[in-house]
Amino acid sequence: MRQEVLEILEHNSKVTVDDLATILEGKIDDIANEIAAMEKEKIICGYHTLINWEKTNNEKVTALIEVKVTPQRGQGFDKIAERIYRFKEVKSVYLMSGGFDLTVILEGKTMKEVALFVGQKLAPLESVLSTATHFVLKKYKDHGIILEETRKDERMVVTP
Repeated sequence: MRQEVLEILEHNSKVTVDDLATILEGKIDDIANEIAAMEKEKIICGYHTLINWEKTNNEKVTALIEVKVTPQRGQGFDKIAERIYRFKEVKSVYLMSGGFDLTVILEGKTMKEVALFVGQKLAPLESVLSTATHFVLKKYKDHGIILEETRKDERMVVTP
């Protein structure tokens, strides 16, 4: 039952316990207890709403920053990752394989704000060797949701 509950909630966090019980043909109390247990175990870490900010008046800039770091003896990448994810601007931090160590995703109001964060807060950290910042120009799909459908060309085909 856990897997099914997680899959449904991942797709739609607004689904009610009553609806889950109906969908899964289970008891409301059992499902509520299962969800509470998964929240306590940090399997379910939060409930989020995906917003297409491009359709609002709020301007936001999203940046992906490649970070190369020196892992710390006995703590690996965990200590520097924690220092980075504690900044309020940072939305996500991932340990990566390949040409760099961490991906840091953050949002700011402007590119300048992001650049100041990188230059004044991130790059000066002792373990950080280098950074490369990439700005998101447009989001087509986010968290499995297509944000903007492609429009069909409705012009009439003319043949000679």
